[in-house]
Amino acid sequence: MDPISIIAGIGLLLSIAANSSAAKGGLKRAVTKSERKPNTYLQKTPLNISALILILQILGVFQIGAIKYESEYQIFRIIGLILFAIFAWLQVKSFKNLGDFYSQEISLQKNHQLVSTGIHKTIRHPQYISQILSDLFLGIALGSYIIIPLVLLVELPLFILRAKKEEAMMLSFFGDKYSEYKKKSSFIIPVIW
Repeated sequence: MDPISIIAGIGLLLSIAANSSAAKGGLKRAVTKSERKPNTYLQKTPLNISALILILQILGVFQIGAIKYESEYQIFRIIGLILFAIFAWLQVKSFKNLGDFYSQEISLQKNHQLVSTGIHKTIRHPQYISQILSDLFLGIALGSYIIIPLVLLVELPLFILRAKKEEAMMLSFFGDKYSEYKKKSSFIIPVIW
């Protein structure tokens, strides 16, 4: 195992710990306070794909499913590692910004409030784009030829569909307030989309 893989493994462990603490609270709230929750494959399928990617990332730390580490790829792996750390941090920040309204499921709570401050002031779904990009860049850091296409071809479209499902639900729940929020923020990529 090389130093980049060791650092990636440590970063992955820290990311798992931070995400699992947010997920525990989100699961408890989803079970106890959910008012609206659509019955759709988008509830579990994207999360299952993310779990599969997590398993592949752990294997990638041990260079299973990865290219042979050559010095010519070193700069790409270092950049991937740095960007992984940034987007993993942004993901945790977005969970914390949602506070009591974070849930792993697409759901609205009885007392749900629209969060349009902090990181959500600029972008409506930072947790999804952060998940996608942290997975992608960790795949690059690990040189994984399995993770990168899985993120781009499966995880990305599923999370976009999931975000669109959330958008429809939020619009029906918050009405004009959400319409105004949409005008002032980006869907998933700041300024662009």
